Amino acid sequence: NCLVILPTGMGKTAISLLLTVHRLNEFPESKALICSPTKPLCNQHVKTFSEHTTINKDEIILYTGLIKPEDRKELFRKGKIIIATPQTIEKDLESKKISLEEFSTLTIDEAHRSRMAYANTAVAKLYLQQANNPRILALTASPGASREKINEIMENLNIETVEIRTEYDGEVSPYIQEKKITWEEVELPEDFKAIISKLKYLYKERVGKLKNFGLTKPVSLISKRDLLSFQRNMQGEIQRGNKAAFTAISLIAQCIKLDYAIELIETQGLSQFNEFINKLSIEDTKAAKAISSTKEIKEAMLLAESLIEKNIIHPKMEKLRLIASDLINKNADVKIMIFANYRNTVKGIASLLSDLKYLKPIELMGQKEGITQKKQLEKIKEFEEGKYNVLVGTSISEEGLDIKDGADIAIFYDAVPSEIRKKQRSGRVGRLKAGEIINLIAKGTRDEAYRWVSYRKEKSMENIIERIQKEEQSKLT
Repeated sequence: NCLVILPTGMGKTAISLLLTVHRLNEFPESKALICSPTKPLCNQHVKTFSEHTTINKDEIILYTGLIKPEDRKELFRKGKIIIATPQTIEKDLESKKISLEEFSTLTIDEAHRSRMAYANTAVAKLYLQQANNPRILALTASPGASREKINEIMENLNIETVEIRTEYDGEVSPYIQEKKITWEEVELPEDFKAIISKLKYLYKERVGKLKNFGLTKPVSLISKRDLLSFQRNMQGEIQRGNKAAFTAISLIAQCIKLDYAIELIETQGLSQFNEFINKLSIEDTKAAKAISSTKEIKEAMLLAESLIEKNIIHPKMEKLRLIASDLINKNADVKIMIFANYRNTVKGIASLLSDLKYLKPIELMGQKEGITQKKQLEKIKEFEEGKYNVLVGTSISEEGLDIKDGADIAIFYDAVPSEIRKKQRSGRVGRLKAGEIINLIAKGTRDEAYRWVSYRKEKSMENIIERIQKEEQSKLT
């Protein structure tokens, strides 16, 4: 059972295909299972196996939760290759609708998700228990920034060996395309800073009250993780009969909501902030009511609304408009992918760019946002074929998505603190030809903080991968 760590666009899917065919030849009566985290990725695997093997296309099955349970059972029975999200397989295994007894290979795509109680872990465990001739192949470009994370993946998938190739290895380096990386910084307007100041006042006030309950860290150093950890402590206090801890729980919830509101103003925009506060105002929780009724929030809302009426947008939006317009003027055939963390930001960007000449944006969001799998695949195809030249997406567009001929430019509207997500985003360009990555950063905000967090984690991940590679090589000598 092998974990393969390989840069994006370097043929992880081809390895899966070759191993699968090999195992099916070795065990002719067996089947193969490929688990991939999203439906667009599953569809890509179906396409790959259909185009590059002689297996009957009717036996290459896209197995999803959208298919009726009774129909799924029949498809599973007749399929030679089952391609599915791990959640669907886990659900049907738990209900005993299916068995993996006949399967000679299991591919876990985007294996960095195989941590804690994620579905990959459950599927791998049951597979090893049920299969007559088990073999697991786990694939990822970004296993994580700590040895503990990688060890957890290996343990959960019963990995026995690791194969690693980095972009510096002789087998890989000739095929690595150049990626030009630039950082475009913008300054927040004073009106934005005034709104943030009001929110920070409320945040600091509530954190100050939490010190009475034992939170000792300085306000400036407290992270969301600290708040969640303290929340767990207070829940423990409640179970021990400490009723005062209910007040602390409410204060922590207020801090988390205020921290989120600050992030929206700093990194996203005015409408995103307003939408969040409007939702808070109709929430029935004590924390939501305590925030939305404050003078500072009401003043912040009024200021934000007045700026929206004046058509003032986040400076990153202005910068994005200029960059996109310049790119299309320089190259009429350019293909651009834009990544943003929030659904309403994706919508805002698409709307903004649709007003510009020659720019034809299309949105790509997950099924949680009500987008059907069919619609997702249609949008990807329309972008590939050039009907649209800008694809604006949430996290679904980051992971493993193989756009035909690749995108020329990737623009990160916001920074992410995750080395895995940063690596995944970067992998959408420079696959078959040189590409460019443009990072938008609002100075003095968590955009800046996240930039350096992900940079440090990415370097840490590279160092760990290098160490594991040397360890694996030493076993062979």
